[in-house]
Amino acid sequence: MLTPDPSLWQAHDQTTAAIAQHFYTYLQQPGVSAAQALQRAQIDLITGKQTVLPGKWAALVLVGNWL
Repeated sequence: MLTPDPSLWQAHDQTTAAIAQHFYTYLQQPGVSAAQALQRAQIDLITGKQTVLPGKWAALVLVGNWL
């Protein structure tokens, strides 16, 4: 049986879904890099009507070519 690594953070399901939706919406815009799309999605969550604390989404990491 596999057990999760206790050093890894757990991400909140609803917050992960919300940031993914925002991320892919921004990523579809011309001239927006993956890093910019993630930054904009994070800002949306921080400044939105229902402010989401970074602890719920900070575990998400952008891997690969950020350009």
